[in-house]
Amino acid sequence: MGLRMDKAAYLNQLKAILPTGEIWPRDASSNLSHFMESPAAELARVDGRAADLIEEADPRTTGEMLIDWETVAGLPDPCTGPLDSIEARRARLVQKLTKLGGQSRAYFIELAEELGYVDPWIDEFRPFTVNSNVDDFIYTDPWRYVWRLNIREETLETVFTAQSGCDEFLRSWGDDILECVIEQYKPAHTHVLYGYGNGSNP
Repeated sequence: MGLRMDKAAYLNQLKAILPTGEIWPRDASSNLSHFMESPAAELARVDGRAADLIEEADPRTTGEMLIDWETVAGLPDPCTGPLDSIEARRARLVQKLTKLGGQSRAYFIELAEELGYVDPWIDEFRPFTVNSNVDDFIYTDPWRYVWRLNIREETLETVFTAQSGCDEFLRSWGDDILECVIEQYKPAHTHVLYGYGNGSNP
């Protein structure tokens, strides 16, 4: 970093504030100059640590204080767990601190796409009223707080085999990470259903 001053620069500064006279020699071979190398080195070290603090104050460049930053941001994320590299952890931190929340369909579709899903879509449910069409589903009032995130990928299906445990389901679907992320960001008063590999977007 350009703001850092090294040992030589501090040594020159210390020599510059010495009194004048023959007993205050400034040449590099003098005993006084050798004596002043120690405080110059310490000043350079402190200067460097102060410069480090500037970088540590920025989540994009933090290193030593990464754990502290992660604590502030609530990381590691309970959904995705810890990451392997410093670079990945730093990128996740910046994403967490800069990501804006939302309650729109587009926002939750984007969350699913960030996890690698292609063309997810959302169904919302409306209570049946006197103004509903005769072929509408008869949803009761609580269904206004329910929505379903649909994922096309059928690879999320797990089928019971001869190697499966006796307490496992005959067939199951789901992505724990996806559902954890959605539950983490969904409006608190809503309930989310998940549809996996169930046809195309109407």
